[in-house]
Amino acid sequence: MKLARAKNATRNILWGIIQKSYALLAPFITRTLFIYTLGIEYLGLNGLFGSVLSVLNLAELGVGNAMIFSMYKAIAEDDEKKICALLKLYRFYYRVIGLVILVVGTFAAPFLPYLIKSDLPSDVNLYVLYFMNLAVSVSGYWLFGYRNSLFSAFQRVDIASIISTCISVATTILQVMILIFAPNYYLYMVIVIGMQIISNFIYAGVSIKTFPKYKPYGILPMEEVKAINRRVMDLFTSKVGAVVVNSADSVVISAFLGLYVLAQYQNYYYIFSSIIAIVEIIFTSCMAGIGKSLITESTTKNYMDFQKLLFIIAWITGFCCTCFLCLYQPFITIWLGKHLLLDFSIVICLVIYFFIYEMDRVLNVYKDAAGMWHEDRFRPLATALTNLTLNLIMVQHIGLFGIILSTVISKLFVGIPWLVNNLFTVIFAHKYKKNFLRRMLFYVIVTFAGCMCTYFICNLFDGNAVEIFAVRLLICMIIPNIIFIVCYFKLPEFEQSMNLIDTVTKGKIPFLHMKRN
Repeated sequence: MKLARAKNATRNILWGIIQKSYALLAPFITRTLFIYTLGIEYLGLNGLFGSVLSVLNLAELGVGNAMIFSMYKAIAEDDEKKICALLKLYRFYYRVIGLVILVVGTFAAPFLPYLIKSDLPSDVNLYVLYFMNLAVSVSGYWLFGYRNSLFSAFQRVDIASIISTCISVATTILQVMILIFAPNYYLYMVIVIGMQIISNFIYAGVSIKTFPKYKPYGILPMEEVKAINRRVMDLFTSKVGAVVVNSADSVVISAFLGLYVLAQYQNYYYIFSSIIAIVEIIFTSCMAGIGKSLITESTTKNYMDFQKLLFIIAWITGFCCTCFLCLYQPFITIWLGKHLLLDFSIVICLVIYFFIYEMDRVLNVYKDAAGMWHEDRFRPLATALTNLTLNLIMVQHIGLFGIILSTVISKLFVGIPWLVNNLFTVIFAHKYKKNFLRRMLFYVIVTFAGCMCTYFICNLFDGNAVEIFAVRLLICMIIPNIIFIVCYFKLPEFEQSMNLIDTVTKGKIPFLHMKRN
C-alpha cells in the first residue's frame, strides 16, 4: 500500500476535526451533568484516577510509537511479511504490558488514601472504584490494541476517527442516561468498562477488514528485535517525562490542596486539553508523511517544511492564546458559576503554558518522526524531574499557581532549549538554528501583541457574563487575525501556507488566489 501523503493527511485532518469537535462537546455535557448530579468531589476523584493510571501506563514504554516507526520502511517497501512479524511482536509486547499494569496497579492500591488530602465522598469505596478504572486500562492492551498501529502507520487515522466518534456517541448517550435517571458513579464506571471492551472489538474488526493481509505471524531477525528494544528503551524516558509533566500536577494538587481544588483546576484544564487535542490532529495526520520525507528528501527541503508547519501552528496557537485570555473567565462563569472561578493569574499562566506546549509539540513531532529517541533520551527525564521538584516546593508557598508555573519553567528553561539543540544537531543543519530562534522570537512578540491588544479592547465592553462572552468572542475572531495578517504577510511561509490551503480546498476560497504585491 503506497502512501498518498497529501491526500491522506487532508483526509485525516478532516475526520480528525469532526471527531475531536465531538470529543470536545460530549465530555462537556457529561462533565456538567457530573458536577450537578454527583458533585464536584466525584469529578476530582475521577480526575485523580485518570492521573494515577497515566503513571501506571508507563509500562507501555512508548512501544506504540516505536512499532509504528518500525513499520514506515516496511510499508514503503511493501514488505508484507515484515509488517506481519512486527504485528506479532507488538501483540506480545502489549500482552506483557497489560499484565505489568495489572500487577503494579494492584500493589499500588494501598497507597491511594495518601494521594487525597480531603473531600473524599463518604459513600464510595475507593478501592472498588480504583480497580474498575484499572480494568479499563488493562483491557485496552489485552484486547487487540496492537492492531490500531496499522491505522497510524498507513496514514488512515480518518478510519480510527470515525470509529472513535461512533463509539463516543453511544458512550455519551448511556452516560447521560445514567447521570440523569440513576446518578451513581459505580454504574457510570460500568458503562465506561463495557464500552471500552466493545470498542476494542470494533477497532479490531475494522482493522482486519481494512488490512486483511496483515496478520500477527512470522519472526523478525534477532538483530531487528534488539534494535526495536533499544528504541523502546530510549522512548521510556520520553514516556516518563510526558507522564510526570502531565499527570503529576493533578496528583500533587489532590495530595496538597484536595479534590475540590483539583476539580476546579481540571475544569480549566479540560478546556485547555480539548483545544490541544484539536490542534494535535495536525500533528497526528502529518506524522507519517514527515517521517517519510525525512528519509527521502534533502535537509533544506525538510527545514522549509518545518518552517511552514511552525508558522501554521504559531498562528493557530496565537489565536487560541488570545481566546483563552479573553474568554476563559466569562465561559466558566456561564458554565459553572462564579464560585468555581480560579484567579486570573492562573489563566495567564495557562495561556503561557499553552503557547510553550504547542511550540514544543512542533519540535517533538519532528523528533518522533525521525525516531530521534536515543539522542533525546535524557532530556524528557531531566524536564520531568525539574517539574516535579518545583511542584513539591512551589505548591507549599504559592499553591495552585506554583504548580502550573513549575510546568512552564521546566519546559521553557530545560526541555525546549535541549530539544532545539538536539534537532539542529541531528536532523537539521546547525546553520539554521539562528534563523529558527529569530523566527520564534518574532512569533512570541506577535502573539503577545495580539493578546494584549485584543484583551484591552475586550475590557472596553461590560455587561452580564453571556453578553461579555458573546462580544469578546466576536472581537477575538477579528482583532488577533488582523494583527497576524499585518505582521506575517511578508513572510515566505505565509504565501506557502496560503498555497497549501488553496491546494487542499481545491481553489474554493477565492481570496487565496490574490497575489501579494
